[in-house]
Amino acid sequence: MTREGALARLGALLGAVATMLGARVPATRAATVVSCILTPEQTEGPYYIAGEELRRDITEGKPGVPLLLRLKVVDASTCAPIGGAIVEVWHCDASGLYSGFVAASSGAPGSGSGPTDKATFLRGGQRADAGGTAVIKTIYPGWYRGRTVHIHVKVHVGGSVVHTGQLYFPDALTDRVYVQSPYSRRPNRDTRNATDGIFANGGASSVLHLRRSGRGYVGSLTLGVRR
Repeated sequence: MTREGALARLGALLGAVATMLGARVPATRAATVVSCILTPEQTEGPYYIAGEELRRDITEGKPGVPLLLRLKVVDASTCAPIGGAIVEVWHCDASGLYSGFVAASSGAPGSGSGPTDKATFLRGGQRADAGGTAVIKTIYPGWYRGRTVHIHVKVHVGGSVVHTGQLYFPDALTDRVYVQSPYSRRPNRDTRNATDGIFANGGASSVLHLRRSGRGYVGSLTLGVRR
């Protein structure tokens, strides 16, 4: 091959590489752009009690697999964390019962107009740190008839409720948790994510990201809200 031919081939090769890199740059830049998603609103449900205590640990000795919630609140328009937001959660125990409504949630007749007892287990809120993250210690929820496994959540900013929703769990993980005591005392849960009418309305965006930690789990999720 002549010198001129070798240079021509090298030039063509360099041109092809430059074209390939040029095509890749926009995709790479696009991948680095942070996009925020407004977390879907879902029903508050019948067992909410306003004004619950701000506390990190809401277990009150209730038995169950430990669960540490790490919920980050961000502005859905700017992705900026909202420090000082109050994240409030409530859910049933391993027996499927809600504090404040033990009689009602067990299927017994209730007043239907408010709490029926003064219990406070598995309820409470936590103020988010400067990075927008609230950390709450609880247990893996149980189940009750007609609903998939879930945790209720509200976010308050500046004294106003900016989000009401529910947090969900992968069914395969719940299956593994529920073979353990005390959940194993109540087999044959009747509703899974795919057959839950409330989950169908945006629940897939509110499934917790879970990782094992000791004998329990850490569940994380970013909640995009409008101030």
